[in-house]
Amino acid sequence: MRVPAKSGLTLILAAALGACATGGGTGESLPPASFVGTSDQVGENYQIGALDQLTVFVWRNPELGARVQVRPDGRITTPLITDMVAVGKTPAQLAEDIRAILAQYIQDPLVSVMVDQPQGTFAQQIRIVGATERPAAIPYRANMTLLDAMIAVGGLSEYAAGDRARLVRTDRGSGAQREYDLKIASLLRRGDVSANVRLEPGDVIIIPESMF
Repeated sequence: MRVPAKSGLTLILAAALGACATGGGTGESLPPASFVGTSDQVGENYQIGALDQLTVFVWRNPELGARVQVRPDGRITTPLITDMVAVGKTPAQLAEDIRAILAQYIQDPLVSVMVDQPQGTFAQQIRIVGATERPAAIPYRANMTLLDAMIAVGGLSEYAAGDRARLVRTDRGSGAQREYDLKIASLLRRGDVSANVRLEPGDVIIIPESMF
């Protein structure tokens, strides 16, 4: 009998939870991050994801703009434009694609696209699973830290072994995965600022439960 292959994320979770349950951390350590980023500017390389809320603005032609939500199929519809792919593009790239189509109808259109409520592609989300109040996938934003992510999911659950948590990070170039030890209980319950680390798009945070 053939057994269906597990998804990559399922394999990550199974391996990491198994390692957490057997004892102390064996991963690497990440350097501490400041609580306030040096820059709050949204990254220019942000890729639009499904369900993102966008504002499309066309200078001097407001009737051609719109506030839209990216559909689950990754497309948007605005005045004069039907079913344009938005997912995977930066706001600047999407604005240029819209501009190219509108140029067929008006002269030299100036188009801008703003992301009002980001969800991000899967590769840009932070996923927090295990013993937290609200396991979730949350959109990455510039300068996001472990503290930001834990606030977003409501902190640790009552029985969480926060100081045996792990972070799994995938190198985008090689595809190789690396694991890092996290001290979430020290950060949240004892205020250990050295336990606050910088996150990157695609990080997976895995929090085991205490065995006793």
